Amino acid sequence: MSRIILIFGSLSGLTVSALMLLGFTLIRSEHGSGSEAFGYLTMLLALSFIFLAIKRHRDINLGGVIKFWQALVLGAGVAALAGLFYTLTWEIYFNLSGGGFMDAYMAGQIEAQREAGASEAEIEAFREQMHGFADLYANWWFRLPMTFSEIFPVGLLVSLVSAALLRNPRLLPRTA
Repeated sequence: MSRIILIFGSLSGLTVSALMLLGFTLIRSEHGSGSEAFGYLTMLLALSFIFLAIKRHRDINLGGVIKFWQALVLGAGVAALAGLFYTLTWEIYFNLSGGGFMDAYMAGQIEAQREAGASEAEIEAFREQMHGFADLYANWWFRLPMTFSEIFPVGLLVSLVSAALLRNPRLLPRTA
């Protein structure tokens, strides 16, 4: 099972990392909303390797039958490895870009507040809140788990759905 996790977790991690870097260069919006949507769609695409990993393990290694918990553990392992790739890719990008992401993100979020009709007092309070967040985000011990928590819950959800579906041996049965 660990071999399946290494193979499919690496494939998923490389896919999400490549798509993340592609998104940084192609998708740029004022407030980051387009890039967030693109980011979560690419996560789902890359995490589809979880389904493939569980199906392959079920069909090749287990003779076409897998229990829910075993499938869930396998999916969580793939999701964790993909999350490590994702986190390391973000950390490398963040450090190579000089951390300018946070300034652009804050400016976009403040502008979104302004466009939403927030008063100057509300905008100033929001700005102070964002500066506090930026101070925390400057520390790797805050940034790394936060980045990992962007993708891992999505991977757990994909694992849950995949495990629930693939525990049924009649769903996409093994072909001789």
